[in-house]
Amino acid sequence: MKVIKYNKKYRQDFIDFNTAWIEDNFGHLEPEDYVTFEHIEDEIKDGAMIYFAIDDDGTALATCMAKPMEGNTWELCKLGSNKNRNHTGSGSMVFEAAINWAIQHGAGRLFLISNSKLSPALHIYEKYGFSEVKLADYEYERGDIAFEKIVL
Repeated sequence: MKVIKYNKKYRQDFIDFNTAWIEDNFGHLEPEDYVTFEHIEDEIKDGAMIYFAIDDDGTALATCMAKPMEGNTWELCKLGSNKNRNHTGSGSMVFEAAINWAIQHGAGRLFLISNSKLSPALHIYEKYGFSEVKLADYEYERGDIAFEKIVL
């Protein structure tokens, strides 16, 4: 298994993994999801990066995006995996790659929104030193927990 930066060849995998994960866990996509999926290349042009964990046979196993927000805050988002393949460790690999991209590009604060029922994802966030923060608005209907990591 290897981790690669965004390649248009895997664009649909990014959309499919995240769509399946969101629909399986929450029933439907939200408007913000469609915006992200429709503007992937624009996000990349604006400094974001999507990482993929790729199996030896070229199959995408997991994906994660890092994108700049305001100031030196970067969001880690769209962490998804291939539900049809064993992908042990691939989620952590792409999450770490996204963290490193953000830091290398000036992140002083890493931020993400999740859901408290997603214990495997929460475990990854805590493993990488993220701490829960309370928000007045979690942006997504499905969002009920947020995390940050200060990296200055």
